[in-house]
Amino acid sequence: MDVRVEAKGQLQKPVDAYILIQAEKGSAQAVIEEIDPLPGVSRADAVTGAYNAVVRAEAPSVDGLAKVVHEIQAIPGVTGTLTCFVIDI
Repeated sequence: MDVRVEAKGQLQKPVDAYILIQAEKGSAQAVIEEIDPLPGVSRADAVTGAYNAVVRAEAPSVDGLAKVVHEIQAIPGVTGTLTCFVIDI
């Protein structure tokens, strides 16, 4: 996604991130089902390892992405998140 939006008179590139989710034991599927329809979430998958799910999210700004993360953190069963911003290198 490379659509640019205007914020405070400046064009900004949208923000993409992977959000790693830790969930209570046995709650990963329910957590993913609540995350998947959230605005800004393009994909939510269960994974193995230290985290139970990985979410791909996009927003027009860092503040917009923060709102997505806060919504995820408020879901019952979510015990932790780690946000990894996608960067151009």
